Amino acid sequence: MDRDGYGQRPGQTAIERLLEDCRTLSPSGIERVAAGWDRFGGAAKTVYEEAERAALHAVETANRAAEWDELRNQLLGLTERGAPLMSWRLEHGEIGHKAENSLLGAALAVLAGPQLDRGHRETLLRPMAEALPWLLSAPAAS
Repeated sequence: MDRDGYGQRPGQTAIERLLEDCRTLSPSGIERVAAGWDRFGGAAKTVYEEAERAALHAVETANRAAEWDELRNQLLGLTERGAPLMSWRLEHGEIGHKAENSLLGAALAVLAGPQLDRGHRETLLRPMAEALPWLLSAPAAS
């Protein structure tokens, strides 16, 4: 944790930190994530989709598919379903959907953990890392 109190707390998992950080993203943070999607996700759609398939395979191989379904539903609850967080509601529409794609990809990469190779992991993390740069330096631990 840095001197301003930002960073991973002792015992906090990368998934917990990602959830906490997505709750505190401002509308401009969501816009940065959406721009990251344009640059690294949507623009490299084939590469991104290959990374998603690899991560899903890693999650399924580790018998964590149910955990992924639960996490995905939790994230969608924060961004679009029911009563989404205010910042995500303000960015509803194309920007919000791009940011949501980035968030889901990052969560999938984090959940896949060390079973996912570095290249696929970075592909999935890069769009979300536009607002949360710690993702690219986080250890690949599940």
